[in-house]
Amino acid sequence: MSDHLAPLPRQTLAGWHDFVATGNKDLLTPLLSEHIVFRSPFVQSPIPGRAATYLVLTTVVQIFENFRYGREFVAGTHDAALEFSATIGKWQLKGIDLIKFDDQGQMVEFEVMVRPIKALQVLGEEMGNRIGPELMRLKAGAAAAP
Repeated sequence: MSDHLAPLPRQTLAGWHDFVATGNKDLLTPLLSEHIVFRSPFVQSPIPGRAATYLVLTTVVQIFENFRYGREFVAGTHDAALEFSATIGKWQLKGIDLIKFDDQGQMVEFEVMVRPIKALQVLGEEMGNRIGPELMRLKAGAAAAP
């Protein structure tokens, strides 16, 4: 098995880095599959759907300060792990974004892991304050959809 991303996922990953660097929300939507599943470090159950994932990702890039990616790991042709660091308030954090791509190159799974726990708690509080009710509504709507 090759450990090089296929061309379409590689193109999407480049688009992701452009979105993170610029904060331009218009760049994000075409990168996300309609059926993407987001796995948050705060909740056990996955968060389904493009709208909820878009909301989470566009909010978190506003919260993180000094965000930068470090190492990139590739498994097969459709999976990548991106190591990142950032600050939130007085807390330094490190994390990993685990991303799975479909054959069209869109993101179909996006999972985030963050440490240390205190930074994760502060991030969770900030996310809840900014988008908690809206995210719950989107999650409930996705669960009710056939």
